Amino acid sequence: MQKPRKMKSKIILGTATLFLFSSLAYADREASDDESHISDSRIQHRSYTFPPTGEEIPYALFLPSNYNEIDSAPLIISLHGLGRSYDWLMGYHGFLDQAEAGGYVVVTPLGYIRRGWYGSRTTDDPQDAIYSEQDVMEVIQLVRDEFSIDNNRIYLWGHSMGGAGTYHIAAKNPDMFAGLGVAAPAPERNLNIEETLNKIKHVPIFVLQGDEDGLVTLTREWVATMEKLGVQHLYAEIPGGDHSLVISQNSEHMQKFVDFF
Repeated sequence: MQKPRKMKSKIILGTATLFLFSSLAYADREASDDESHISDSRIQHRSYTFPPTGEEIPYALFLPSNYNEIDSAPLIISLHGLGRSYDWLMGYHGFLDQAEAGGYVVVTPLGYIRRGWYGSRTTDDPQDAIYSEQDVMEVIQLVRDEFSIDNNRIYLWGHSMGGAGTYHIAAKNPDMFAGLGVAAPAPERNLNIEETLNKIKHVPIFVLQGDEDGLVTLTREWVATMEKLGVQHLYAEIPGGDHSLVISQNSEHMQKFVDFF
């Protein structure tokens, strides 16, 4: 369903009116939302037609060199942080090398816009949050339809806003993922943690958090609730770790995610 637009009484519209009409429909998307920032020959930069709006939405794909159509491959879906490009996580130190070694297919959706929060919280235009979540699910289905994917080994992880999206999307699709990962996750502070985790308590979760990040107290609360509910999890709190570089520039910590999956 497209975003609400001001309807005109006339069906036949002039060119200028049509342009305005279209601009109102996609007012929250900007050209920068579609830009890529990671240059790596192993990455496929793709796009598809987003059903609700007809827009071309980008995503990035990595296929390991040993991929073939006969043997099903595990899939990692990676959700970027606030304001980052759709391919941003593909540039994290060592990530693609580790995916190659493990034979993982990796896909990084945009989430409709760079600040869509994947449906995990309300955006300035509420429709953007809905589209953000839907974009992720559309891309997952595209990859599953096109490639030979092991449906028992589909993993979801994200950084910051992407961590919030990971909790949210997994809770809404509790039987889809074999494992979850969150790095410095930024979920809503008033979210019912126990209610969310109860929906995914059968799914193993890896949590990475720097102790100098302002989100550390909230993350500890989530981890304490995991312990209370008996959720299988691994928590790595990094002394001196910040919000971003603790994962994006550290191949050792990135390796922990891939090893966990």
